[in-house]
Amino acid sequence: MTAESSGSVVRRILLGSQLRRLREERGITREQAGYSIRASESKISRVELGRVSFKARDVEDLLTLYGVTAESERGPLLALAKEANVAGWWHSYSDVLPGWFQTYVGLEGAASLIRVYEVQFVHGLLQTEAYARAVVLRGSPRLGTAEVERRVALRLERQKALVSERAPRFHCVLDEAALRRPYGDRDVMRGQLEHLIEFSERPNVTLQVMPFSFGGHSGESGSFALLRFPESDLSDVVYLEQLTSALYLDKREEVAQYERVMERLQQDSPGPEQSRDLLRGLLQLS
Repeated sequence: MTAESSGSVVRRILLGSQLRRLREERGITREQAGYSIRASESKISRVELGRVSFKARDVEDLLTLYGVTAESERGPLLALAKEANVAGWWHSYSDVLPGWFQTYVGLEGAASLIRVYEVQFVHGLLQTEAYARAVVLRGSPRLGTAEVERRVALRLERQKALVSERAPRFHCVLDEAALRRPYGDRDVMRGQLEHLIEFSERPNVTLQVMPFSFGGHSGESGSFALLRFPESDLSDVVYLEQLTSALYLDKREEVAQYERVMERLQQDSPGPEQSRDLLRGLLQLS
């Protein structure tokens, strides 16, 4: 995975947010902006959210509409638009990668800090190949062998970011339910538990287990991910996956609520060493 391809998604979001700021400063509606580039209001919304690639001509026309005429201001934004269109490594997996998930894969690869809470199964970045295959087959039992293997390969490719030279910090809270719910046979689960114990000792990884014994806890809304980026002008993003789509939240007050939940989960769960002990206990039972 290259920093350039992962960063293209971040650059799209950065450029989109700057275009939105310029539009709002001029008091121009999305409908008016869309008209200027022969597009719909919804297209402007997608552009400002960084969900679509940019045409240089559209960015040029929008900047003119917003009164940005000096080359010293236009140049950096147009260069950003060009960089934002670099295809990510995941483009080659578009046959098995939903469009709404492509954005997340790009953001995940560009993040400097990834914090996740998972309750249904082991998080994708921590899955072994055998466990990932079992998860894919359980979720989509009618898939052909070739497509199953493509999905597994995509998951393993994502994991390379955690062991790269520019690896992000990764903090994962796994509910004990995710560890006790079997995917695959006994050997698959044993291999997955051993992998978690080993991987949790990496310097950039913090793994905690929320045990059943704690009872009810702050993660009542279900699984989520919090992403932070090295770019200071890009806000944190909350990712909420659904069955056929996903939500990306970046409003400060919404992100803050999820940050508080994550902090409570981290505070209430046993620390990394005690969590490894819990994993070792489950391994002995398997």
